Amino acid sequence: MLAEMPVADVTLNELSRRVGLAKSNVLRYFESREAVLLELLDAAWQDWLTDLERQLADHEAEKSSVRERTSLLSGVLATSLAARPVLCDLLSAQSAVLERNVSPAVAATYKRAAVASVTALGMQARRCVPELGEGGAFRFAGAVVMTAGALWSSCQPSAAMLAAYEADPGLAAMRLDFTATMRELAEVLITGLLALASQPGGPAVS
Repeated sequence: MLAEMPVADVTLNELSRRVGLAKSNVLRYFESREAVLLELLDAAWQDWLTDLERQLADHEAEKSSVRERTSLLSGVLATSLAARPVLCDLLSAQSAVLERNVSPAVAATYKRAAVASVTALGMQARRCVPELGEGGAFRFAGAVVMTAGALWSSCQPSAAMLAAYEADPGLAAMRLDFTATMRELAEVLITGLLALASQPGGPAVS
């Protein structure tokens, strides 16, 4: 369903119909539609982390200067996220939608998994750019996840916005390319964290 429609259009009624169960039976396993989607988000995140680790390992021999390694990490992050539209769509709905209709127990379980995933992403970033340190890598990973969700929403214009862009070419600059923008923002995040850490009194990177 997520491959066919945006998160907002996924309903528990349609999910129940597709799996051949009554809605009440689905609710025996998941307390809400949002609980289902949070579990799918975690699964999609784990798949992405596994694939990302493989992709970065493939390029490990290319590491040299900080600038080159920053560019490598940012490029792999951006292209791997762009290749996973379901993950990006779920991330874009995480705070505003998916975390709203769940119990404290489900929320806590998901948040623990999310912290573990951000930590794992930070470890991968640190292996590529060790100059970030543990603290800097964790901050970078958290910012990447938040940025990816927000950026994905902005890069999926409605039919009305597409028509506006077509009617007025002057508005074309407002239409962002997800991969290029995500890569640029990731590079800015790393460069900024390293610059702050190098300043007297700046945040420690480890």
